[in-house]
Amino acid sequence: MALKNKWIHILYKIATGSKKIRNLLTPVGAVFFCLLIFVFIFSALHLDSVLGLGDLFSGWISIILALPVFVFALFLIGWSVQNFFKAKGTPVPFNPPCQLVISGPYAYTRNPMLTGVFALFLGFGILLGSVCLLFVFTPFFILVNVLELKAIEESELVKRLGPEYVEYRKNTPMFFPKFGSKIKK
Repeated sequence: MALKNKWIHILYKIATGSKKIRNLLTPVGAVFFCLLIFVFIFSALHLDSVLGLGDLFSGWISIILALPVFVFALFLIGWSVQNFFKAKGTPVPFNPPCQLVISGPYAYTRNPMLTGVFALFLGFGILLGSVCLLFVFTPFFILVNVLELKAIEESELVKRLGPEYVEYRKNTPMFFPKFGSKIKK
């Protein structure tokens, strides 16, 4: 419990502290997250190989199935990042915007960028025909992110943004939008 509170405090201090430190830590956080994604993908492929699991889809079928998933994922990630940049921040928790972002995809879901990353995992799983990536590593990655968001990031956001974030969290789904609903500004 104390470690969780210390980590929340560290994130809060960095996110509200020196712009120089935030700018220095932003690429570190981005690179770490990208490396984590690659480790998950390559670990899944390695496990497929060790277990002798063949490709789920062959040749062009995997490309045809994966392409729309990649387009959706990259669009959602790009749209999310664009909204953070407009608010003069980054998606990296060390250098967030000063105010709550509820425009663009954030009007429909609290974590559209992660939804895009989950779709990216799904796209790679389909493209590479990886049983482990589709059915083990992607669900595990989602679970780890949900636990981290609930335990650390959302607590830090409540501390930094206060009642505005609490209200937003209450009215906006974590990852997948409720169709027909949108946050009122």
